[in-house]
Amino acid sequence: MERSLQQYERERREGALSAARLLLASAVTAPRLGGVGEVVINLVEDPALLEDLALTMEDLSKENPAWSFFNRDAAMLRNADALLLMSSMRSLHDPADINCGYCGLITCENFRAQEKLPAEPGVGFTGPLCSLRVCNIAYALGGAASLAEQLGIDYTMMFSAGLAARRNGLTPRRSGFSLAFALSVTEKSPFRDMPKKAGEINERTMQDRIINRLWPQFRSIYS
Repeated sequence: MERSLQQYERERREGALSAARLLLASAVTAPRLGGVGEVVINLVEDPALLEDLALTMEDLSKENPAWSFFNRDAAMLRNADALLLMSSMRSLHDPADINCGYCGLITCENFRAQEKLPAEPGVGFTGPLCSLRVCNIAYALGGAASLAEQLGIDYTMMFSAGLAARRNGLTPRRSGFSLAFALSVTEKSPFRDMPKKAGEINERTMQDRIINRLWPQFRSIYS
């Protein structure tokens, strides 16, 4: 690759990672319920970890019929430069104690006594969760999205990648809920105008098809 193209790719990625850290800062300073910090935000920038998440998302798509879109999300994630994982540390075990009924239970004591969902295939998050605590994730996402708009950074929010990160052990152990904020610095956003079959026909699958088609010929020629 020409030196100028290598330099462009290196500086493009450095810009994306610098922006990711600014978005993390904006998410951290977003408002919280009661002004108490409980949202942990982790930056994932290693391409190998992003690929691991994409593979887990493809596996998860087979666990629940409603999760078929995880394949499309995996294709988008492979084109992301980085990912912010936002996890709620108190929504599972520590409700807000204001008896709002937002979670569907009458009081917060009912919430504490409620049996949790089993951690088994096809179950996303082992709720019930304190809905007001979960709203703190929305505030953090809003902080990151607001700054991304100002910086001109392409982004998307992913339930699927947040769940995959939990399955891969990338989120705090006691967190109850996680969402992902993927970002990209490219000429064309990999998160918009996705074809309907993006999960089946994407850059990776096309490369696999070419390799599968040509490999027998190369093997016979060079063996």
